[in-house]
Amino acid sequence: MTEPYDLSLGAAAAAIREQRLSPSELLDSVLGRIERVEPRVLAWARLLREEARREARRLGELLASGEVLGPLHGIPIGVKDIFYTAGVETSCGSRIMAGFVPAYDATAVTRLRRAGAIILGKTHTTEFASFDPSPARNPWALDHTPGGSSSGSGAALAARMCHGALGSQTSGSIVRPAAFCGVVGLKPTFGRVSRHGVHPLAWTLDHPGPMTRTVRDAALLLEVLAGPDPHDAATLGAPPAARYVAAVDAIEASSRPLRGLRVGVPDRYFTDGIDPEAARAYRAAVDDLARLGSEVRDVVLPPTFEAGMDAHEIIHNAEAAAVHVDRYRARAADYGEKLRAIIETGLMIPAPTYVRAQQIRTVLIGAMRALLEDTDVLATPAAPGPAPQGLVSTGSPVYNRPFSFLGFPSLTVPCGRTVSGLPLGLQLAGRPFDEVTILRAAAAYEAATPWVHEAPPL
Repeated sequence: MTEPYDLSLGAAAAAIREQRLSPSELLDSVLGRIERVEPRVLAWARLLREEARREARRLGELLASGEVLGPLHGIPIGVKDIFYTAGVETSCGSRIMAGFVPAYDATAVTRLRRAGAIILGKTHTTEFASFDPSPARNPWALDHTPGGSSSGSGAALAARMCHGALGSQTSGSIVRPAAFCGVVGLKPTFGRVSRHGVHPLAWTLDHPGPMTRTVRDAALLLEVLAGPDPHDAATLGAPPAARYVAAVDAIEASSRPLRGLRVGVPDRYFTDGIDPEAARAYRAAVDDLARLGSEVRDVVLPPTFEAGMDAHEIIHNAEAAAVHVDRYRARAADYGEKLRAIIETGLMIPAPTYVRAQQIRTVLIGAMRALLEDTDVLATPAAPGPAPQGLVSTGSPVYNRPFSFLGFPSLTVPCGRTVSGLPLGLQLAGRPFDEVTILRAAAAYEAATPWVHEAPPL
C-alpha cells in the first residue's frame, strides 16, 4: 500500500477532500518520513512540527464540518528560506540574516495558506540564493549536490519529505535543482508570481515559482500562486488568473497526442559542453515528443543570443551588488566567497554598462518573441549533465539562465537516469504567460515515460 508521504500532491489533496485521509494522518506520515531521512539529506533549515500539527488538526475540524479552504487543504509544503514567514525566522542561508523574524508573510506564502496548505518548514537555500552551497545533499547520491539555490526544496521533494515546495530562480535556481533531484520545477513568466516578501538577489531577474514531484502538481501550485499583487508592480501587467486557461484543466486533456505542437530544437548554445549521457537522454526525449505527435523542428537562435548571456551576468552582478552594498560594507567577512566575488564585481560595473545590458536584453526579448511566433515550445537539456559530485559547487545554470534573462516560462521534467542512477532533466520553455503550453507538453511526456514513478534509494 502506498504510504501517504509518497502520494503526489494532487492525489493527497483528493484523498483529503474525499475524507479518505485526514490532514493529521498525512502530516504524521510526512513527519515520520522526515525523522527517518532528514538526518542524511539535510534539506530543512527549520521545521515547524508543532505549528504544523496544530494547523492539521484545525484543517481536519474544518473538513469535518464540510469546509474546504482550497485545493491545498491539508497539504504539507516546504518554503525556501528567502520567503518571509510571519513569526518564523528567515535567515536566507546567511549568518548576516540569522535571527531575522519577519512580521508578515510573503504573498506566495499567504496564497498557500489561503488555499489550505500547511507550512511545514523552511528549506535550505544557498547563501542569499546565490552560489555558496547550503548543507543540503542530493537524495539520489548523498555525496552529490542537490543543485542551487533552491537546494532544500529540491532535496525535500525528492526524498518525499513534503508534497510541494516554493523555490526561486535568478539564473537556474528552480530548474537546475529540480533536474538534479529528479523532480519538476517551474520557473513562471516574470510577473506571473509575486516577489513581495521574497528577499531579492537581482530585482529584474528574480522569479518565485513552484517545485513538485509531478507536472500536474506544478500546474496546481501555479494556479494558487499566480496573479497580480498590488505589493509587486511587476505583477500588475500579468493577465489575472481568471483570464487564462486553467493549467490543470489543460493537463487533464494531455493524454491526447500532442498533435500540432511545434517543438523547436535550438541550433546552438544548449548543447555546449554537454555530458554524453545527458546528450543521449535529451535526444531520446525529443524523439519521444515527436512520437507523441509533436512537430519537431530545428530553430536558429538570434545572432544576439550570446551577447544576451553576457548581459545577464552584468545585470545579475550589478543588481546583487546594489541589494547588498550597505550590509557588505559593514560585514564583508560574513559573506561567502562566491557571493563576495559577485558583489565586488558588481560594484565595479559602470552605470552605462548596466543600461547597455538592459538594452541588449530588450532586443533579445523581441527577437525571441518573434522566434516563438511559429514555434510553441523550445526543448533543451535542463543541465549539462547530472548533479556534480561534491558539495562545494551547485552545478552550472548555463542552460537555464537564458529564460531567466528573457523572463519567459521554463520548466524541467525528469527524462532519464545516468548509469550510476543520477536523474537527468528535459527543459521546456515557451512564450510569456503561456505556461499552459509547456505544462501540457511536459505532462504528456511525463505520462509516456517511467521517470516520475521512481524515488531515490533512501
